[in-house]
Amino acid sequence: MRDARCVNLTGVPETMLWTLHNRANEVMRRDSFLHDPECLRIYRSIDYDYGRSFGKPDGSHPMRSKVCDDVVRSWMQAHAGATVVELGCGLETQFQRCDDGKVRWLCVDLPEAIAVRERFLAPSARCRHISRSALDRAWMHEVDKKSPVFVTAQGLLMYFDERAVRQVLAEIMDSFPGVELIFDTIPRWFARKTLKGFGKTKHYIAPPMPWGINQNEIRPTLRSWSSRVTEVHLVSYGYCRGLYGLLRRCSTHIPLLRNMLPCIVHVRTAGGEDDPSGGSACRWMRSGAACPDRPSIPN
Repeated sequence: MRDARCVNLTGVPETMLWTLHNRANEVMRRDSFLHDPECLRIYRSIDYDYGRSFGKPDGSHPMRSKVCDDVVRSWMQAHAGATVVELGCGLETQFQRCDDGKVRWLCVDLPEAIAVRERFLAPSARCRHISRSALDRAWMHEVDKKSPVFVTAQGLLMYFDERAVRQVLAEIMDSFPGVELIFDTIPRWFARKTLKGFGKTKHYIAPPMPWGINQNEIRPTLRSWSSRVTEVHLVSYGYCRGLYGLLRRCSTHIPLLRNMLPCIVHVRTAGGEDDPSGGSACRWMRSGAACPDRPSIPN
C-alpha cells in the first residue's frame, strides 16, 4: 500500500509543495488573513522537509490565493451555479475555501499532479478532476458552455513560453465567450533569472519560468492577443508582511519599480454576440499562420 505521507515530485509539479508550504504557514498564524483548514491538514499529512527545500515561508502565495479568492467569490455571487476552471490546481484548496454549495468546479493538472491531489482531496460531483495539461484543449470539452465560466491559473503561465501562453489564453477566450480569467505574472528580469537557475535554497532549484512580462506591457499585449478582451485589471498582491511587504507597497507608486514586480491580472471578455471578429486572435494559431507582431515595448 502506498504511504500517503510520501510524495515524490520533481519539476513543475513539485512547486505545489512550495506554495503549500507558504499557505500553510500563513494559516497557522494567529493573525492570518487566510482561513484554510484543508491546506493545513494536507501540509501536516505529507512527509516532506519543506524548510530544507523552500526555506523560510513568505506571504506571497497565500496573498495570491486570497486575492484570487476575493475575485472569484465576487463573480460567483453574480453567477450562481456557474463553472470555475482551475488550471494547474496542484494541491490548491480554492474550491474548499470558496464553495457556496452551488458552484461547479473543474480542477485541471498533469496526471502525476492529479494523482497526488487525489490522495488528499477526493473529487466530487461539483468538484471534478481532469488529468490534462492546461495546454491540452481536451479539457475544454469537459466544460459546460451553456454556463458562465471563470478560469483561474495561479502560478502556472510563467512555466510556459510566450507562444504557448498566447495560444491557451486565446483559445479559452474563443471557446467560452464572456469568460473571465485571473492569473499571475512575473517580470522579465525574474524570468531571465530562472532560466539561469534560480536557487530558492541550496537544496532546491526552481523550474525555469520562460514567460515574463512587465506590468506596463500586460494590457496592450493581452488586447493584441484577442479582440474579445474588454477589461484588464492589474490587481495588487495586497498586504505582505515585513521588509518585503514594505518595499512592495512603496514600489507600487514608482512606475519603474512597479514594472519589476509580479502581478495578478483579472481579465474580462466580450460575449460571442459582442465580437464581430469571431475571435480572430485565435484562428491564426490553429491555422499555423505566422504570429502577428505584438506592440513594440522595450524591456
